[in-house]
Amino acid sequence: MTAQCSAHRTARPHRRPHGADGCDPAGRRPRHPRAACTGAPGTAPAGGADSGALAARFARRLVEVLTGVRPSGQLMRHTSLAGYGQLASLVRAGALRRGGPVGRPRLGPVHDRSPSPDAVEACVRVDLGRRHHMVAFRLEQRGPAGQWQCTAVEAR
Repeated sequence: MTAQCSAHRTARPHRRPHGADGCDPAGRRPRHPRAACTGAPGTAPAGGADSGALAARFARRLVEVLTGVRPSGQLMRHTSLAGYGQLASLVRAGALRRGGPVGRPRLGPVHDRSPSPDAVEACVRVDLGRRHHMVAFRLEQRGPAGQWQCTAVEAR
């Protein structure tokens, strides 16, 4: 059964609620992966329903990098210099690759909070086989385009 999303201008029904799949208000998916993580200046999703969607999308990509599914260079544009340094050291240390062969990582709910309108702090539990890890990160809106970038990341 499909539900109609009242926020969309088109009459096309959706199987998921608005914002869960990263669609824009016109009901289209972004054509470029980076488009899902960028926001126009002054449209900060912090504090609203969009901050949770932004954090969930980035958490999925971050866990893919930490588990070796995605190369870390793919997140270079989405991280600050300090954030990328932290990410690279976690990847080198194999923070989420210990314990032999495991299946796909399962992400728990992403818990996010907004300490300011241009920042989102989030954490997520990652289940890898019988092991459980926590990944925490901070996203900040930076630059003239207002792109969201990861400025800090930690995994245990």
